[in-house]
Amino acid sequence: MFEPVNRCHTGAVSARRTRRTRQDQRSSEPPTPGHDEGTEPGGRRRRGARGTPALPAGLPTGPVPTTTGVVELEPDPDRNAVTVLVNGAPSSYVDLDDPGLLTFEYMQEMAAVVETLPAGPLRVVHLGAAGCSLARWVEHERPGSEQVAVDLDARLLELVRTWFALPRAPRLRLRPGDARAVLGTLRDGWADVVVRDVFAPDTTPAHLTTVEFLADVWRVLRPGGLYLANCADRPPLPLARAEAATLAAAGADDVVVVSEPALLRGRRYGNLVLAARRPRDGGAAAGDDTAVPLADDAVLARRLRSLPVPAHVLGGAELASFRAAARPTRDDAAPSPGGRGVE
Repeated sequence: MFEPVNRCHTGAVSARRTRRTRQDQRSSEPPTPGHDEGTEPGGRRRRGARGTPALPAGLPTGPVPTTTGVVELEPDPDRNAVTVLVNGAPSSYVDLDDPGLLTFEYMQEMAAVVETLPAGPLRVVHLGAAGCSLARWVEHERPGSEQVAVDLDARLLELVRTWFALPRAPRLRLRPGDARAVLGTLRDGWADVVVRDVFAPDTTPAHLTTVEFLADVWRVLRPGGLYLANCADRPPLPLARAEAATLAAAGADDVVVVSEPALLRGRRYGNLVLAARRPRDGGAAAGDDTAVPLADDAVLARRLRSLPVPAHVLGGAELASFRAAARPTRDDAAPSPGGRGVE
């Protein structure tokens, strides 16, 4: 079995935040502006000494020790919200008034793909937790959902549950441990969605990118369930291409890559989302035969185009060309995990 990394984090340091200004880009319910001792009329946070924004009441200032490093909260001057910095890396954005608000671009893209699933509660596994932004979004948009969030840092999980009033089990279970090891303990066919969002320090640990890792993801997903992976990469996108090739080698169905066009053209460093459905036993088509292929889903394409930073779906022949020169990653070729980061 693999040795766990010293620390892995959710949300690569490249993750960019976008400000949503149009109501249709926010959650279904508008945020409730506060009006307490730390808030000006209209919900704007008052500034602290020397013009620095003040943290919402009850949240700590400065670095707080965790099991594997430190966490710090950076206030948003315009909202009752914070950015969670783990070992200095922006790992989550948490709006305390509006759990349905996502500002990291790759999380907005993941949410758009999740919305292709039928309405109703979901069972979701988050490999990589930090501030649990995406888990809060699922709880808000899909009431009655059951979720498991995994993080290597046990103390960080305790802190964010307290700071952000996260739901309790069975709505949200927080599990400390190595992402792959905890995944191996989950029941067969339990999840509708598995999200991988783990970095050490700015690259996904190799043991979470292999064909064998994906076999365990397929085991935990129900037939037709969704796998979503956050991949931070730089031109010419060797990591994303290898991950696409690995998904194909693992028998994944309906594989797509989602990102803004400039990133897909290899113009800069950033985050790409890989999405796929669990294959049937034997590697045939996905179990949900009624699902529209992600690459052909006009509603998904429209949602992605309407994001603050419009995104594109790469699938079919385009995806085949994208991964053509890449080789799939397997356990026997993957280096043992190591390095520092946060999960």
